[in-house]
Amino acid sequence: MIDVKGITKKYGKLVANDNLNLSLESGELAVLLGPNGAGKSTLIKSICGLLRFKGTVTINGHDNHTPEAKRLLGYVPEFPVLYPMLTVAEHLEFIAKAYRLDGWEKNAEELLRRFELDDKKLKLGKELSKGMQQKVSVCCALLPQPKAIIFDEPLVGLDPHGIRELKAVISELRDSGCALLVSTHMIESVEENWDITYIMMNGRIERVCRRADLDTNQSLVDVYFDITEGQQREVTL
Repeated sequence: MIDVKGITKKYGKLVANDNLNLSLESGELAVLLGPNGAGKSTLIKSICGLLRFKGTVTINGHDNHTPEAKRLLGYVPEFPVLYPMLTVAEHLEFIAKAYRLDGWEKNAEELLRRFELDDKKLKLGKELSKGMQQKVSVCCALLPQPKAIIFDEPLVGLDPHGIRELKAVISELRDSGCALLVSTHMIESVEENWDITYIMMNGRIERVCRRADLDTNQSLVDVYFDITEGQQREVTL
């Protein structure tokens, strides 16, 4: 569903992404891990078509810049960016019109209810807390019912109810055949149902790990620290 080949992105002399390859099938939950500055957000923005880069990205066979790809892909950024003078309800209406959705109102109401926003429909974007803005961002991404969705640190700023609901939504999307890419520092939040993990360091993917590759007594946290702290020790030595 998501196919990344040879992505290289430079900011001046800084190589943020160095010839990265990533593949994600329908019904798979991929986790993107790495310390701050590893290049995760740059990779995500490139996949979503927000940055220029060398290489190719396709969504179900369509170039990521095409309308066909954009209809299939949802994106929840690390920092929600809402229109300050649109209400919560108007944000969802805007998305529905942009995607030319039919019969979207019932789905919108259910999303608002799940994320405890049904009593905030008339609130302006500028009046919402960071956590509420994040919830609106999630609802907007899910409203078109995308076949693939990318979450960049989706749990940051959410209250316990929001975290529980979003984790449940991610699990439901995976079970329904949606392809999911989740970038997070909260590794324990994805321990239950991940399929493949990409661990990044210094703009490169240092390890691709499938759940079946792990020993029974080994956790994803163990693998992460083996890679990241092991390399840091080597650099120090």
